[in-house]
Amino acid sequence: MQTAVEIAFHNCEATEAVEKDIRARIDKLARIFDRLLNCRVRVDQRNDNGQHRIPPVVRIEMSVPGHRNLIVSHEAEHLQRRFATPDIHNAIHEAFRIAERRLTAFKEQLRDHTSELAHEAVHEYPGEVAEIVRDRDFGFVVTKEGGLLYFHRNSVLNGDFDTFGPGTEVTYVEEMGDTGPTAKKVRLRSRAGGQTAQ
Repeated sequence: MQTAVEIAFHNCEATEAVEKDIRARIDKLARIFDRLLNCRVRVDQRNDNGQHRIPPVVRIEMSVPGHRNLIVSHEAEHLQRRFATPDIHNAIHEAFRIAERRLTAFKEQLRDHTSELAHEAVHEYPGEVAEIVRDRDFGFVVTKEGGLLYFHRNSVLNGDFDTFGPGTEVTYVEEMGDTGPTAKKVRLRSRAGGQTAQ
């Protein structure tokens, strides 16, 4: 996937060497996460009240599918604590070092979530509601083996608990609760043709 790149400079010179360095680092981000949609980099050189130069601030905004943008931006004090005489190269290096760490963590989180969903899909079973106790917000699902599993209103992920009744077709994931097996992630089961059981 091609990553769109935007680079802007504010109050500092946009040298070819600096821009080349930034593009190379963006390429590395795209190798870390090949679904990176957009990467916007802004280099902002600020002056303090005494007109002494302070390190530039590098802000990186990364667009990834299905998630709000990942943003890295640190103030000049971070660089002044880390380097004796910080310059634009230090600022770029530090910002992208943090961006690489953030993007790697996001990728791992996404992989873990995908694995969890795949695991749950394998362990999702069809059943039907046997009983609903509306005033106490719980019910029981009949399993394919003929047993009963408790479920709470908060376990219902699609459909309205208040419309459930005996015979409502659902799917569920079984987990061990404090008092034994329970049904979690209870969903209305879709029938052929895309119609959802009511």
